[in-house]
Amino acid sequence: MYHNLTKYRENRRESSYKLKVFFLTVMKNAPLTSMITAHKVKNMEYDKNSLTPLKNIIDLLLNNGALPFNPNDAAIWKVWDELVGDAVAKKAHPVWIKDKRLRVVVTDPIWLQELKFLEKEIREELNEKLGRTAIMKIEFRAGSI
Repeated sequence: MYHNLTKYRENRRESSYKLKVFFLTVMKNAPLTSMITAHKVKNMEYDKNSLTPLKNIIDLLLNNGALPFNPNDAAIWKVWDELVGDAVAKKAHPVWIKDKRLRVVVTDPIWLQELKFLEKEIREELNEKLGRTAIMKIEFRAGSI
């Protein structure tokens, strides 16, 4: 596909640069300039011609607080079954959390309606288990688990 090694290397560097820019600009809570500044602070000079290990990019994303979710929210999946009970856990499962909104997929329309009535109690118990206000709203949607 590539006729010479130089062109291959240039395209590879450009792809790496585009990947870095993608990861840096995906973070809507932090502007690109502050992400690059944070990147430089880690003694890694920003250079579009250099390759940055993916480990460093992920580390940058997780440690600067610009993610649209809190990594500690993963505890929701650990306590869900215990909190709602086995009968509900077989029919409803959390799928994502974003901006303090928890999306729960429910397989049965009857359970969907019932869980909508119990939303406030489930939300309060989840927040209590997590020890903070991690969830402001639970959205129940029909779907398959």
